[in-house]
Amino acid sequence: MSKRAAGFVIFRRLCDQIQFLLLRASYGTYHWSAPKGHVDPGEDDFTTALRETQEEAGYSENDLIIYKDSCMTLNYNVNNKPKIVVYWLAELKDPQKAPTLSDEHTEMKWLPKDQAKEIVGFADNQQMIEHFYQYIMNKK
Repeated sequence: MSKRAAGFVIFRRLCDQIQFLLLRASYGTYHWSAPKGHVDPGEDDFTTALRETQEEAGYSENDLIIYKDSCMTLNYNVNNKPKIVVYWLAELKDPQKAPTLSDEHTEMKWLPKDQAKEIVGFADNQQMIEHFYQYIMNKK
């Protein structure tokens, strides 16, 4: 059975630039990713995304403009086991509000699209950042 996770790809508009929030994991390969986490029993994906973003970045639903029509699902394997991760795009209302990291992450970065794509490394994450960037550009 696949593990499910959910989260938000958070961006901010700063000095006419779109920047994406990425967090560096404090475990495993120390990979960079958007805030996300496993779906708890009885929890839906969206509720998980809200909870995990609060836990991992300190942002609540009130801090974000959530684009509910911008859902994207990634399917991949972790340790030879299937994983499904559902992401929504979310804009930080106050671009100056700093995230509050949990102990699951060692650092964070706000990066423009190309640098964000470079640091995440995985092709599906790169495609997702590009997809959400195009979504943002089309919303202007």
